[in-house]
Formats: sequence, structure tokens, C-alpha cells
Amino acid sequence: MSQTAAIRRPTLRETWADFGPLYATNAVIGMLFATTGPIAIILSVGTAGHLSPAELASWIFGIFFFNGILTVAMSWAYRQPLCFFWTIPGTVLVGPALQHLAFGEVIGAYYVTGLVILVLGASGWVKRAMQAVPMPIVMGMVAGVFLRFGLDLIRALDADPAIAVPMVLAFLLLAAVPALGRRLPPLIGALLIGGACVALLGRLGGAAFDGLRFIHPVLLPPIWSLPAVIELVVPLAITVLVVQNGQGDAVLQNVGHRPPMTAVTVACGIGSLLAASVGAVSTCLTGPTGALVTSSGEPRRHYTAAIFMGLLAILFSLVAPTFTRLMLATPREFIMMLGGLAMLRVLQAAFLGAFRGKFTLGALVSLLVTVADITVGNIGAAFWGLLAGLLVAWLLERPDFAPDAAGDPPADAAAG
Repeated sequence: MSQTAAIRRPTLRETWADFGPLYATNAVIGMLFATTGPIAIILSVGTAGHLSPAELASWIFGIFFFNGILTVAMSWAYRQPLCFFWTIPGTVLVGPALQHLAFGEVIGAYYVTGLVILVLGASGWVKRAMQAVPMPIVMGMVAGVFLRFGLDLIRALDADPAIAVPMVLAFLLLAAVPALGRRLPPLIGALLIGGACVALLGRLGGAAFDGLRFIHPVLLPPIWSLPAVIELVVPLAITVLVVQNGQGDAVLQNVGHRPPMTAVTVACGIGSLLAASVGAVSTCLTGPTGALVTSSGEPRRHYTAAIFMGLLAILFSLVAPTFTRLMLATPREFIMMLGGLAMLRVLQAAFLGAFRGKFTLGALVSLLVTVADITVGNIGAAFWGLLAGLLVAWLLERPDFAPDAAGDPPADAAAG
């Protein structure tokens, strides 16, 4: 982390002077985004995998507490808005794995993934690792694992239109009118309208109001399983290093920052290892939340918004059981709509990243194998999708492996 040498860390007085209402507002909006659709995806994946409310609350605690600390520390150390959260595509990857693996086996894969990321960061091999798999083939796999969230959105419209239709209309209105969308992000508007519909229709379970509960983290021991490692580690590491960190880097570069990606990768490895201890998925440099935090104001002061958001994340983590219980008391379709709306643009970006350039056949094969969701040798479809896409591309798209064929990571790929 020699990149710190030329950076003068701000004093507490300087940080306070750089802070202000605008940066506080950006931080709150970023935090609201993180606690809506992205958490809905965790709850959807976790409930389908038969995780208990205590395990889900512990997962949510881990992604906010440890990543909040990382966000505060790294943003202060580098005087940049380095926002760490969790990998959304990695979360989605875990869903099918929980159908045939014990949660302890998945946690064992989390630990191995964290170690791999840490070694790649500390050794400086990050860039080489990011270039090892062509981005279109990666995005074909990502599109395959995301597709069910888009389908769930349509199913929710059919199953519970009284809740789903107002949410979609609110989302579309706020997205179609930029002046409104800047004041109230579309996903947050859909959350508020959906919550109001749930309350007015009397669809909120009584357990939601069982008082304020603070977190008691569930320390979950790993189960070391070779099939789990084979199935999850490579796809999880790719979603962190290529999809998420690539997007987070692009977002920050676009507003004039120069994130120290080697140090960021090391931080992601450390965060992933800490988060794994409470059953939480791997850490990444977030893109969408980073974009919200840096959406306005002076770039030299953006780091204060990230620090404030990190502090909010730490506070939120302490009441994770209360929030988890509240969300689980809502109708299933409410969670499906939030997750689907959160993934809509991300799914679009995944398809664009897969099919707008080279390696299109390999990307298609990767998508099809992943969507088929067939487990072979107790190893899930995401791994086989990557492998099949690479094999087909190597056999039938050999010219695309020219040095410039992989391209840059898509600026709109998925993030947490």
C-alpha cells in the first residue's frame, strides 16, 4: 500500500470543514439505495436457501458493519470516496449453491475467495487476473444468474398487482422525469409506494412491530468442501475483481478520482474474510452507491460523504435484526419487486456487456449453461457456464483473443 506515501490524510478539523449538508444528503441517498433493492436480493436468496432469520440478520450485519469500517478507513486514508459494500452478482451466485450445499460449505468458499482476493492484491497480480477471462463471457454468466430477478418482477405483477403495479408506476415515473428522479431516486420511490400499499392493505405481519432488536452476530464455522470451492471461488472472485471493482473504478474515474486499486483489492480481501465469519458474502468497491455519493459537490470533498455513509452503515448494522424482521413480514411479492427493479438496469448492462462486441458466441453459451441451472458433480451452473463459454470461444472465436479483445469492464455492470 505504498500509494499512501504521497497522500496527506486529513485531520478531524479538515474533514469537518470539508463536510456539509450536500455531502450528508448524498451519503443518506447512497445508504437508502443500499438498504432497499440490494438487501431485497439477499433476503430473496437467503429465504430460498432456507436460512434462518438470525442467519439473515447476521449476513446483513456483516455486509454493513465490516464494510462500513473499511469505507471510513480507506476514504480517510486516501482522501477519496472509496465505498465498500458487497457483491450483488456474488450474492445471486450463492442462491443456486444454497439449494445443494450446506451454508457452512458456502461460508468455506467465502473464506477461500477472500484469501484469493487478498493474495492477488498483495502480490500486484490484480490486473493480470482481471484480464484472464474475457469480459463478454463473464457478463454472459452474470446475465444468466441475474435473469431470474427480471422474471420474478413479471411474476410479481401477475401474482399481486395491488402492490406490484403501483411500485412499477412509481419507478417508471421517477425514472422518466429526471427532475423528479434527482430529488427521489426511482428505487426509493418504489419502496415508499410499495410500503404504503402494504400498510394500507393490511398486509404487514404483526411480528414486524416486535420492538427494537440489536444484533447478536451468528459466528458460523466453515465446512471445507472441494465442490463448493470449485463452484463458487472463481465466479465470486471474478465478480469482485472484474465486475464490481471494475465498475467502481470506472465510476470514480469518471468524476476525476484515481482510486488505488491495489490497495482496494487488499481491502476487499480483508473485508471478505471478516464478513465470512458471520456468513456474509464477499466485499467489493461499490459502483452504484459510489455514483450516488459522488453525484454532486466538489470532488475534493466527496470523501466526507463516503465517511458519513460508512458511519451510517455501521449504525444500521447494529439494528439488522429489526430491519430483517420488518422486511420478512412484508409480502413475498414486495421483496420480488424491489429486487427486480434494483436489477433491471444491471441486467440490461449485463446483456450489453455480453453481446455488444466480441466473444458473442462464447457469451451466449455461458448464458445458456448458467440459465439451465444444471448441477454436475455437485458443482453449480455458474462455474460450468464460464468454462463452457471459454471453451467455445477458444474453439470458434480464436481471433477474438487478440490483446485488445477483452475490452474494458462495462461502466454499468452490477454492484452493491
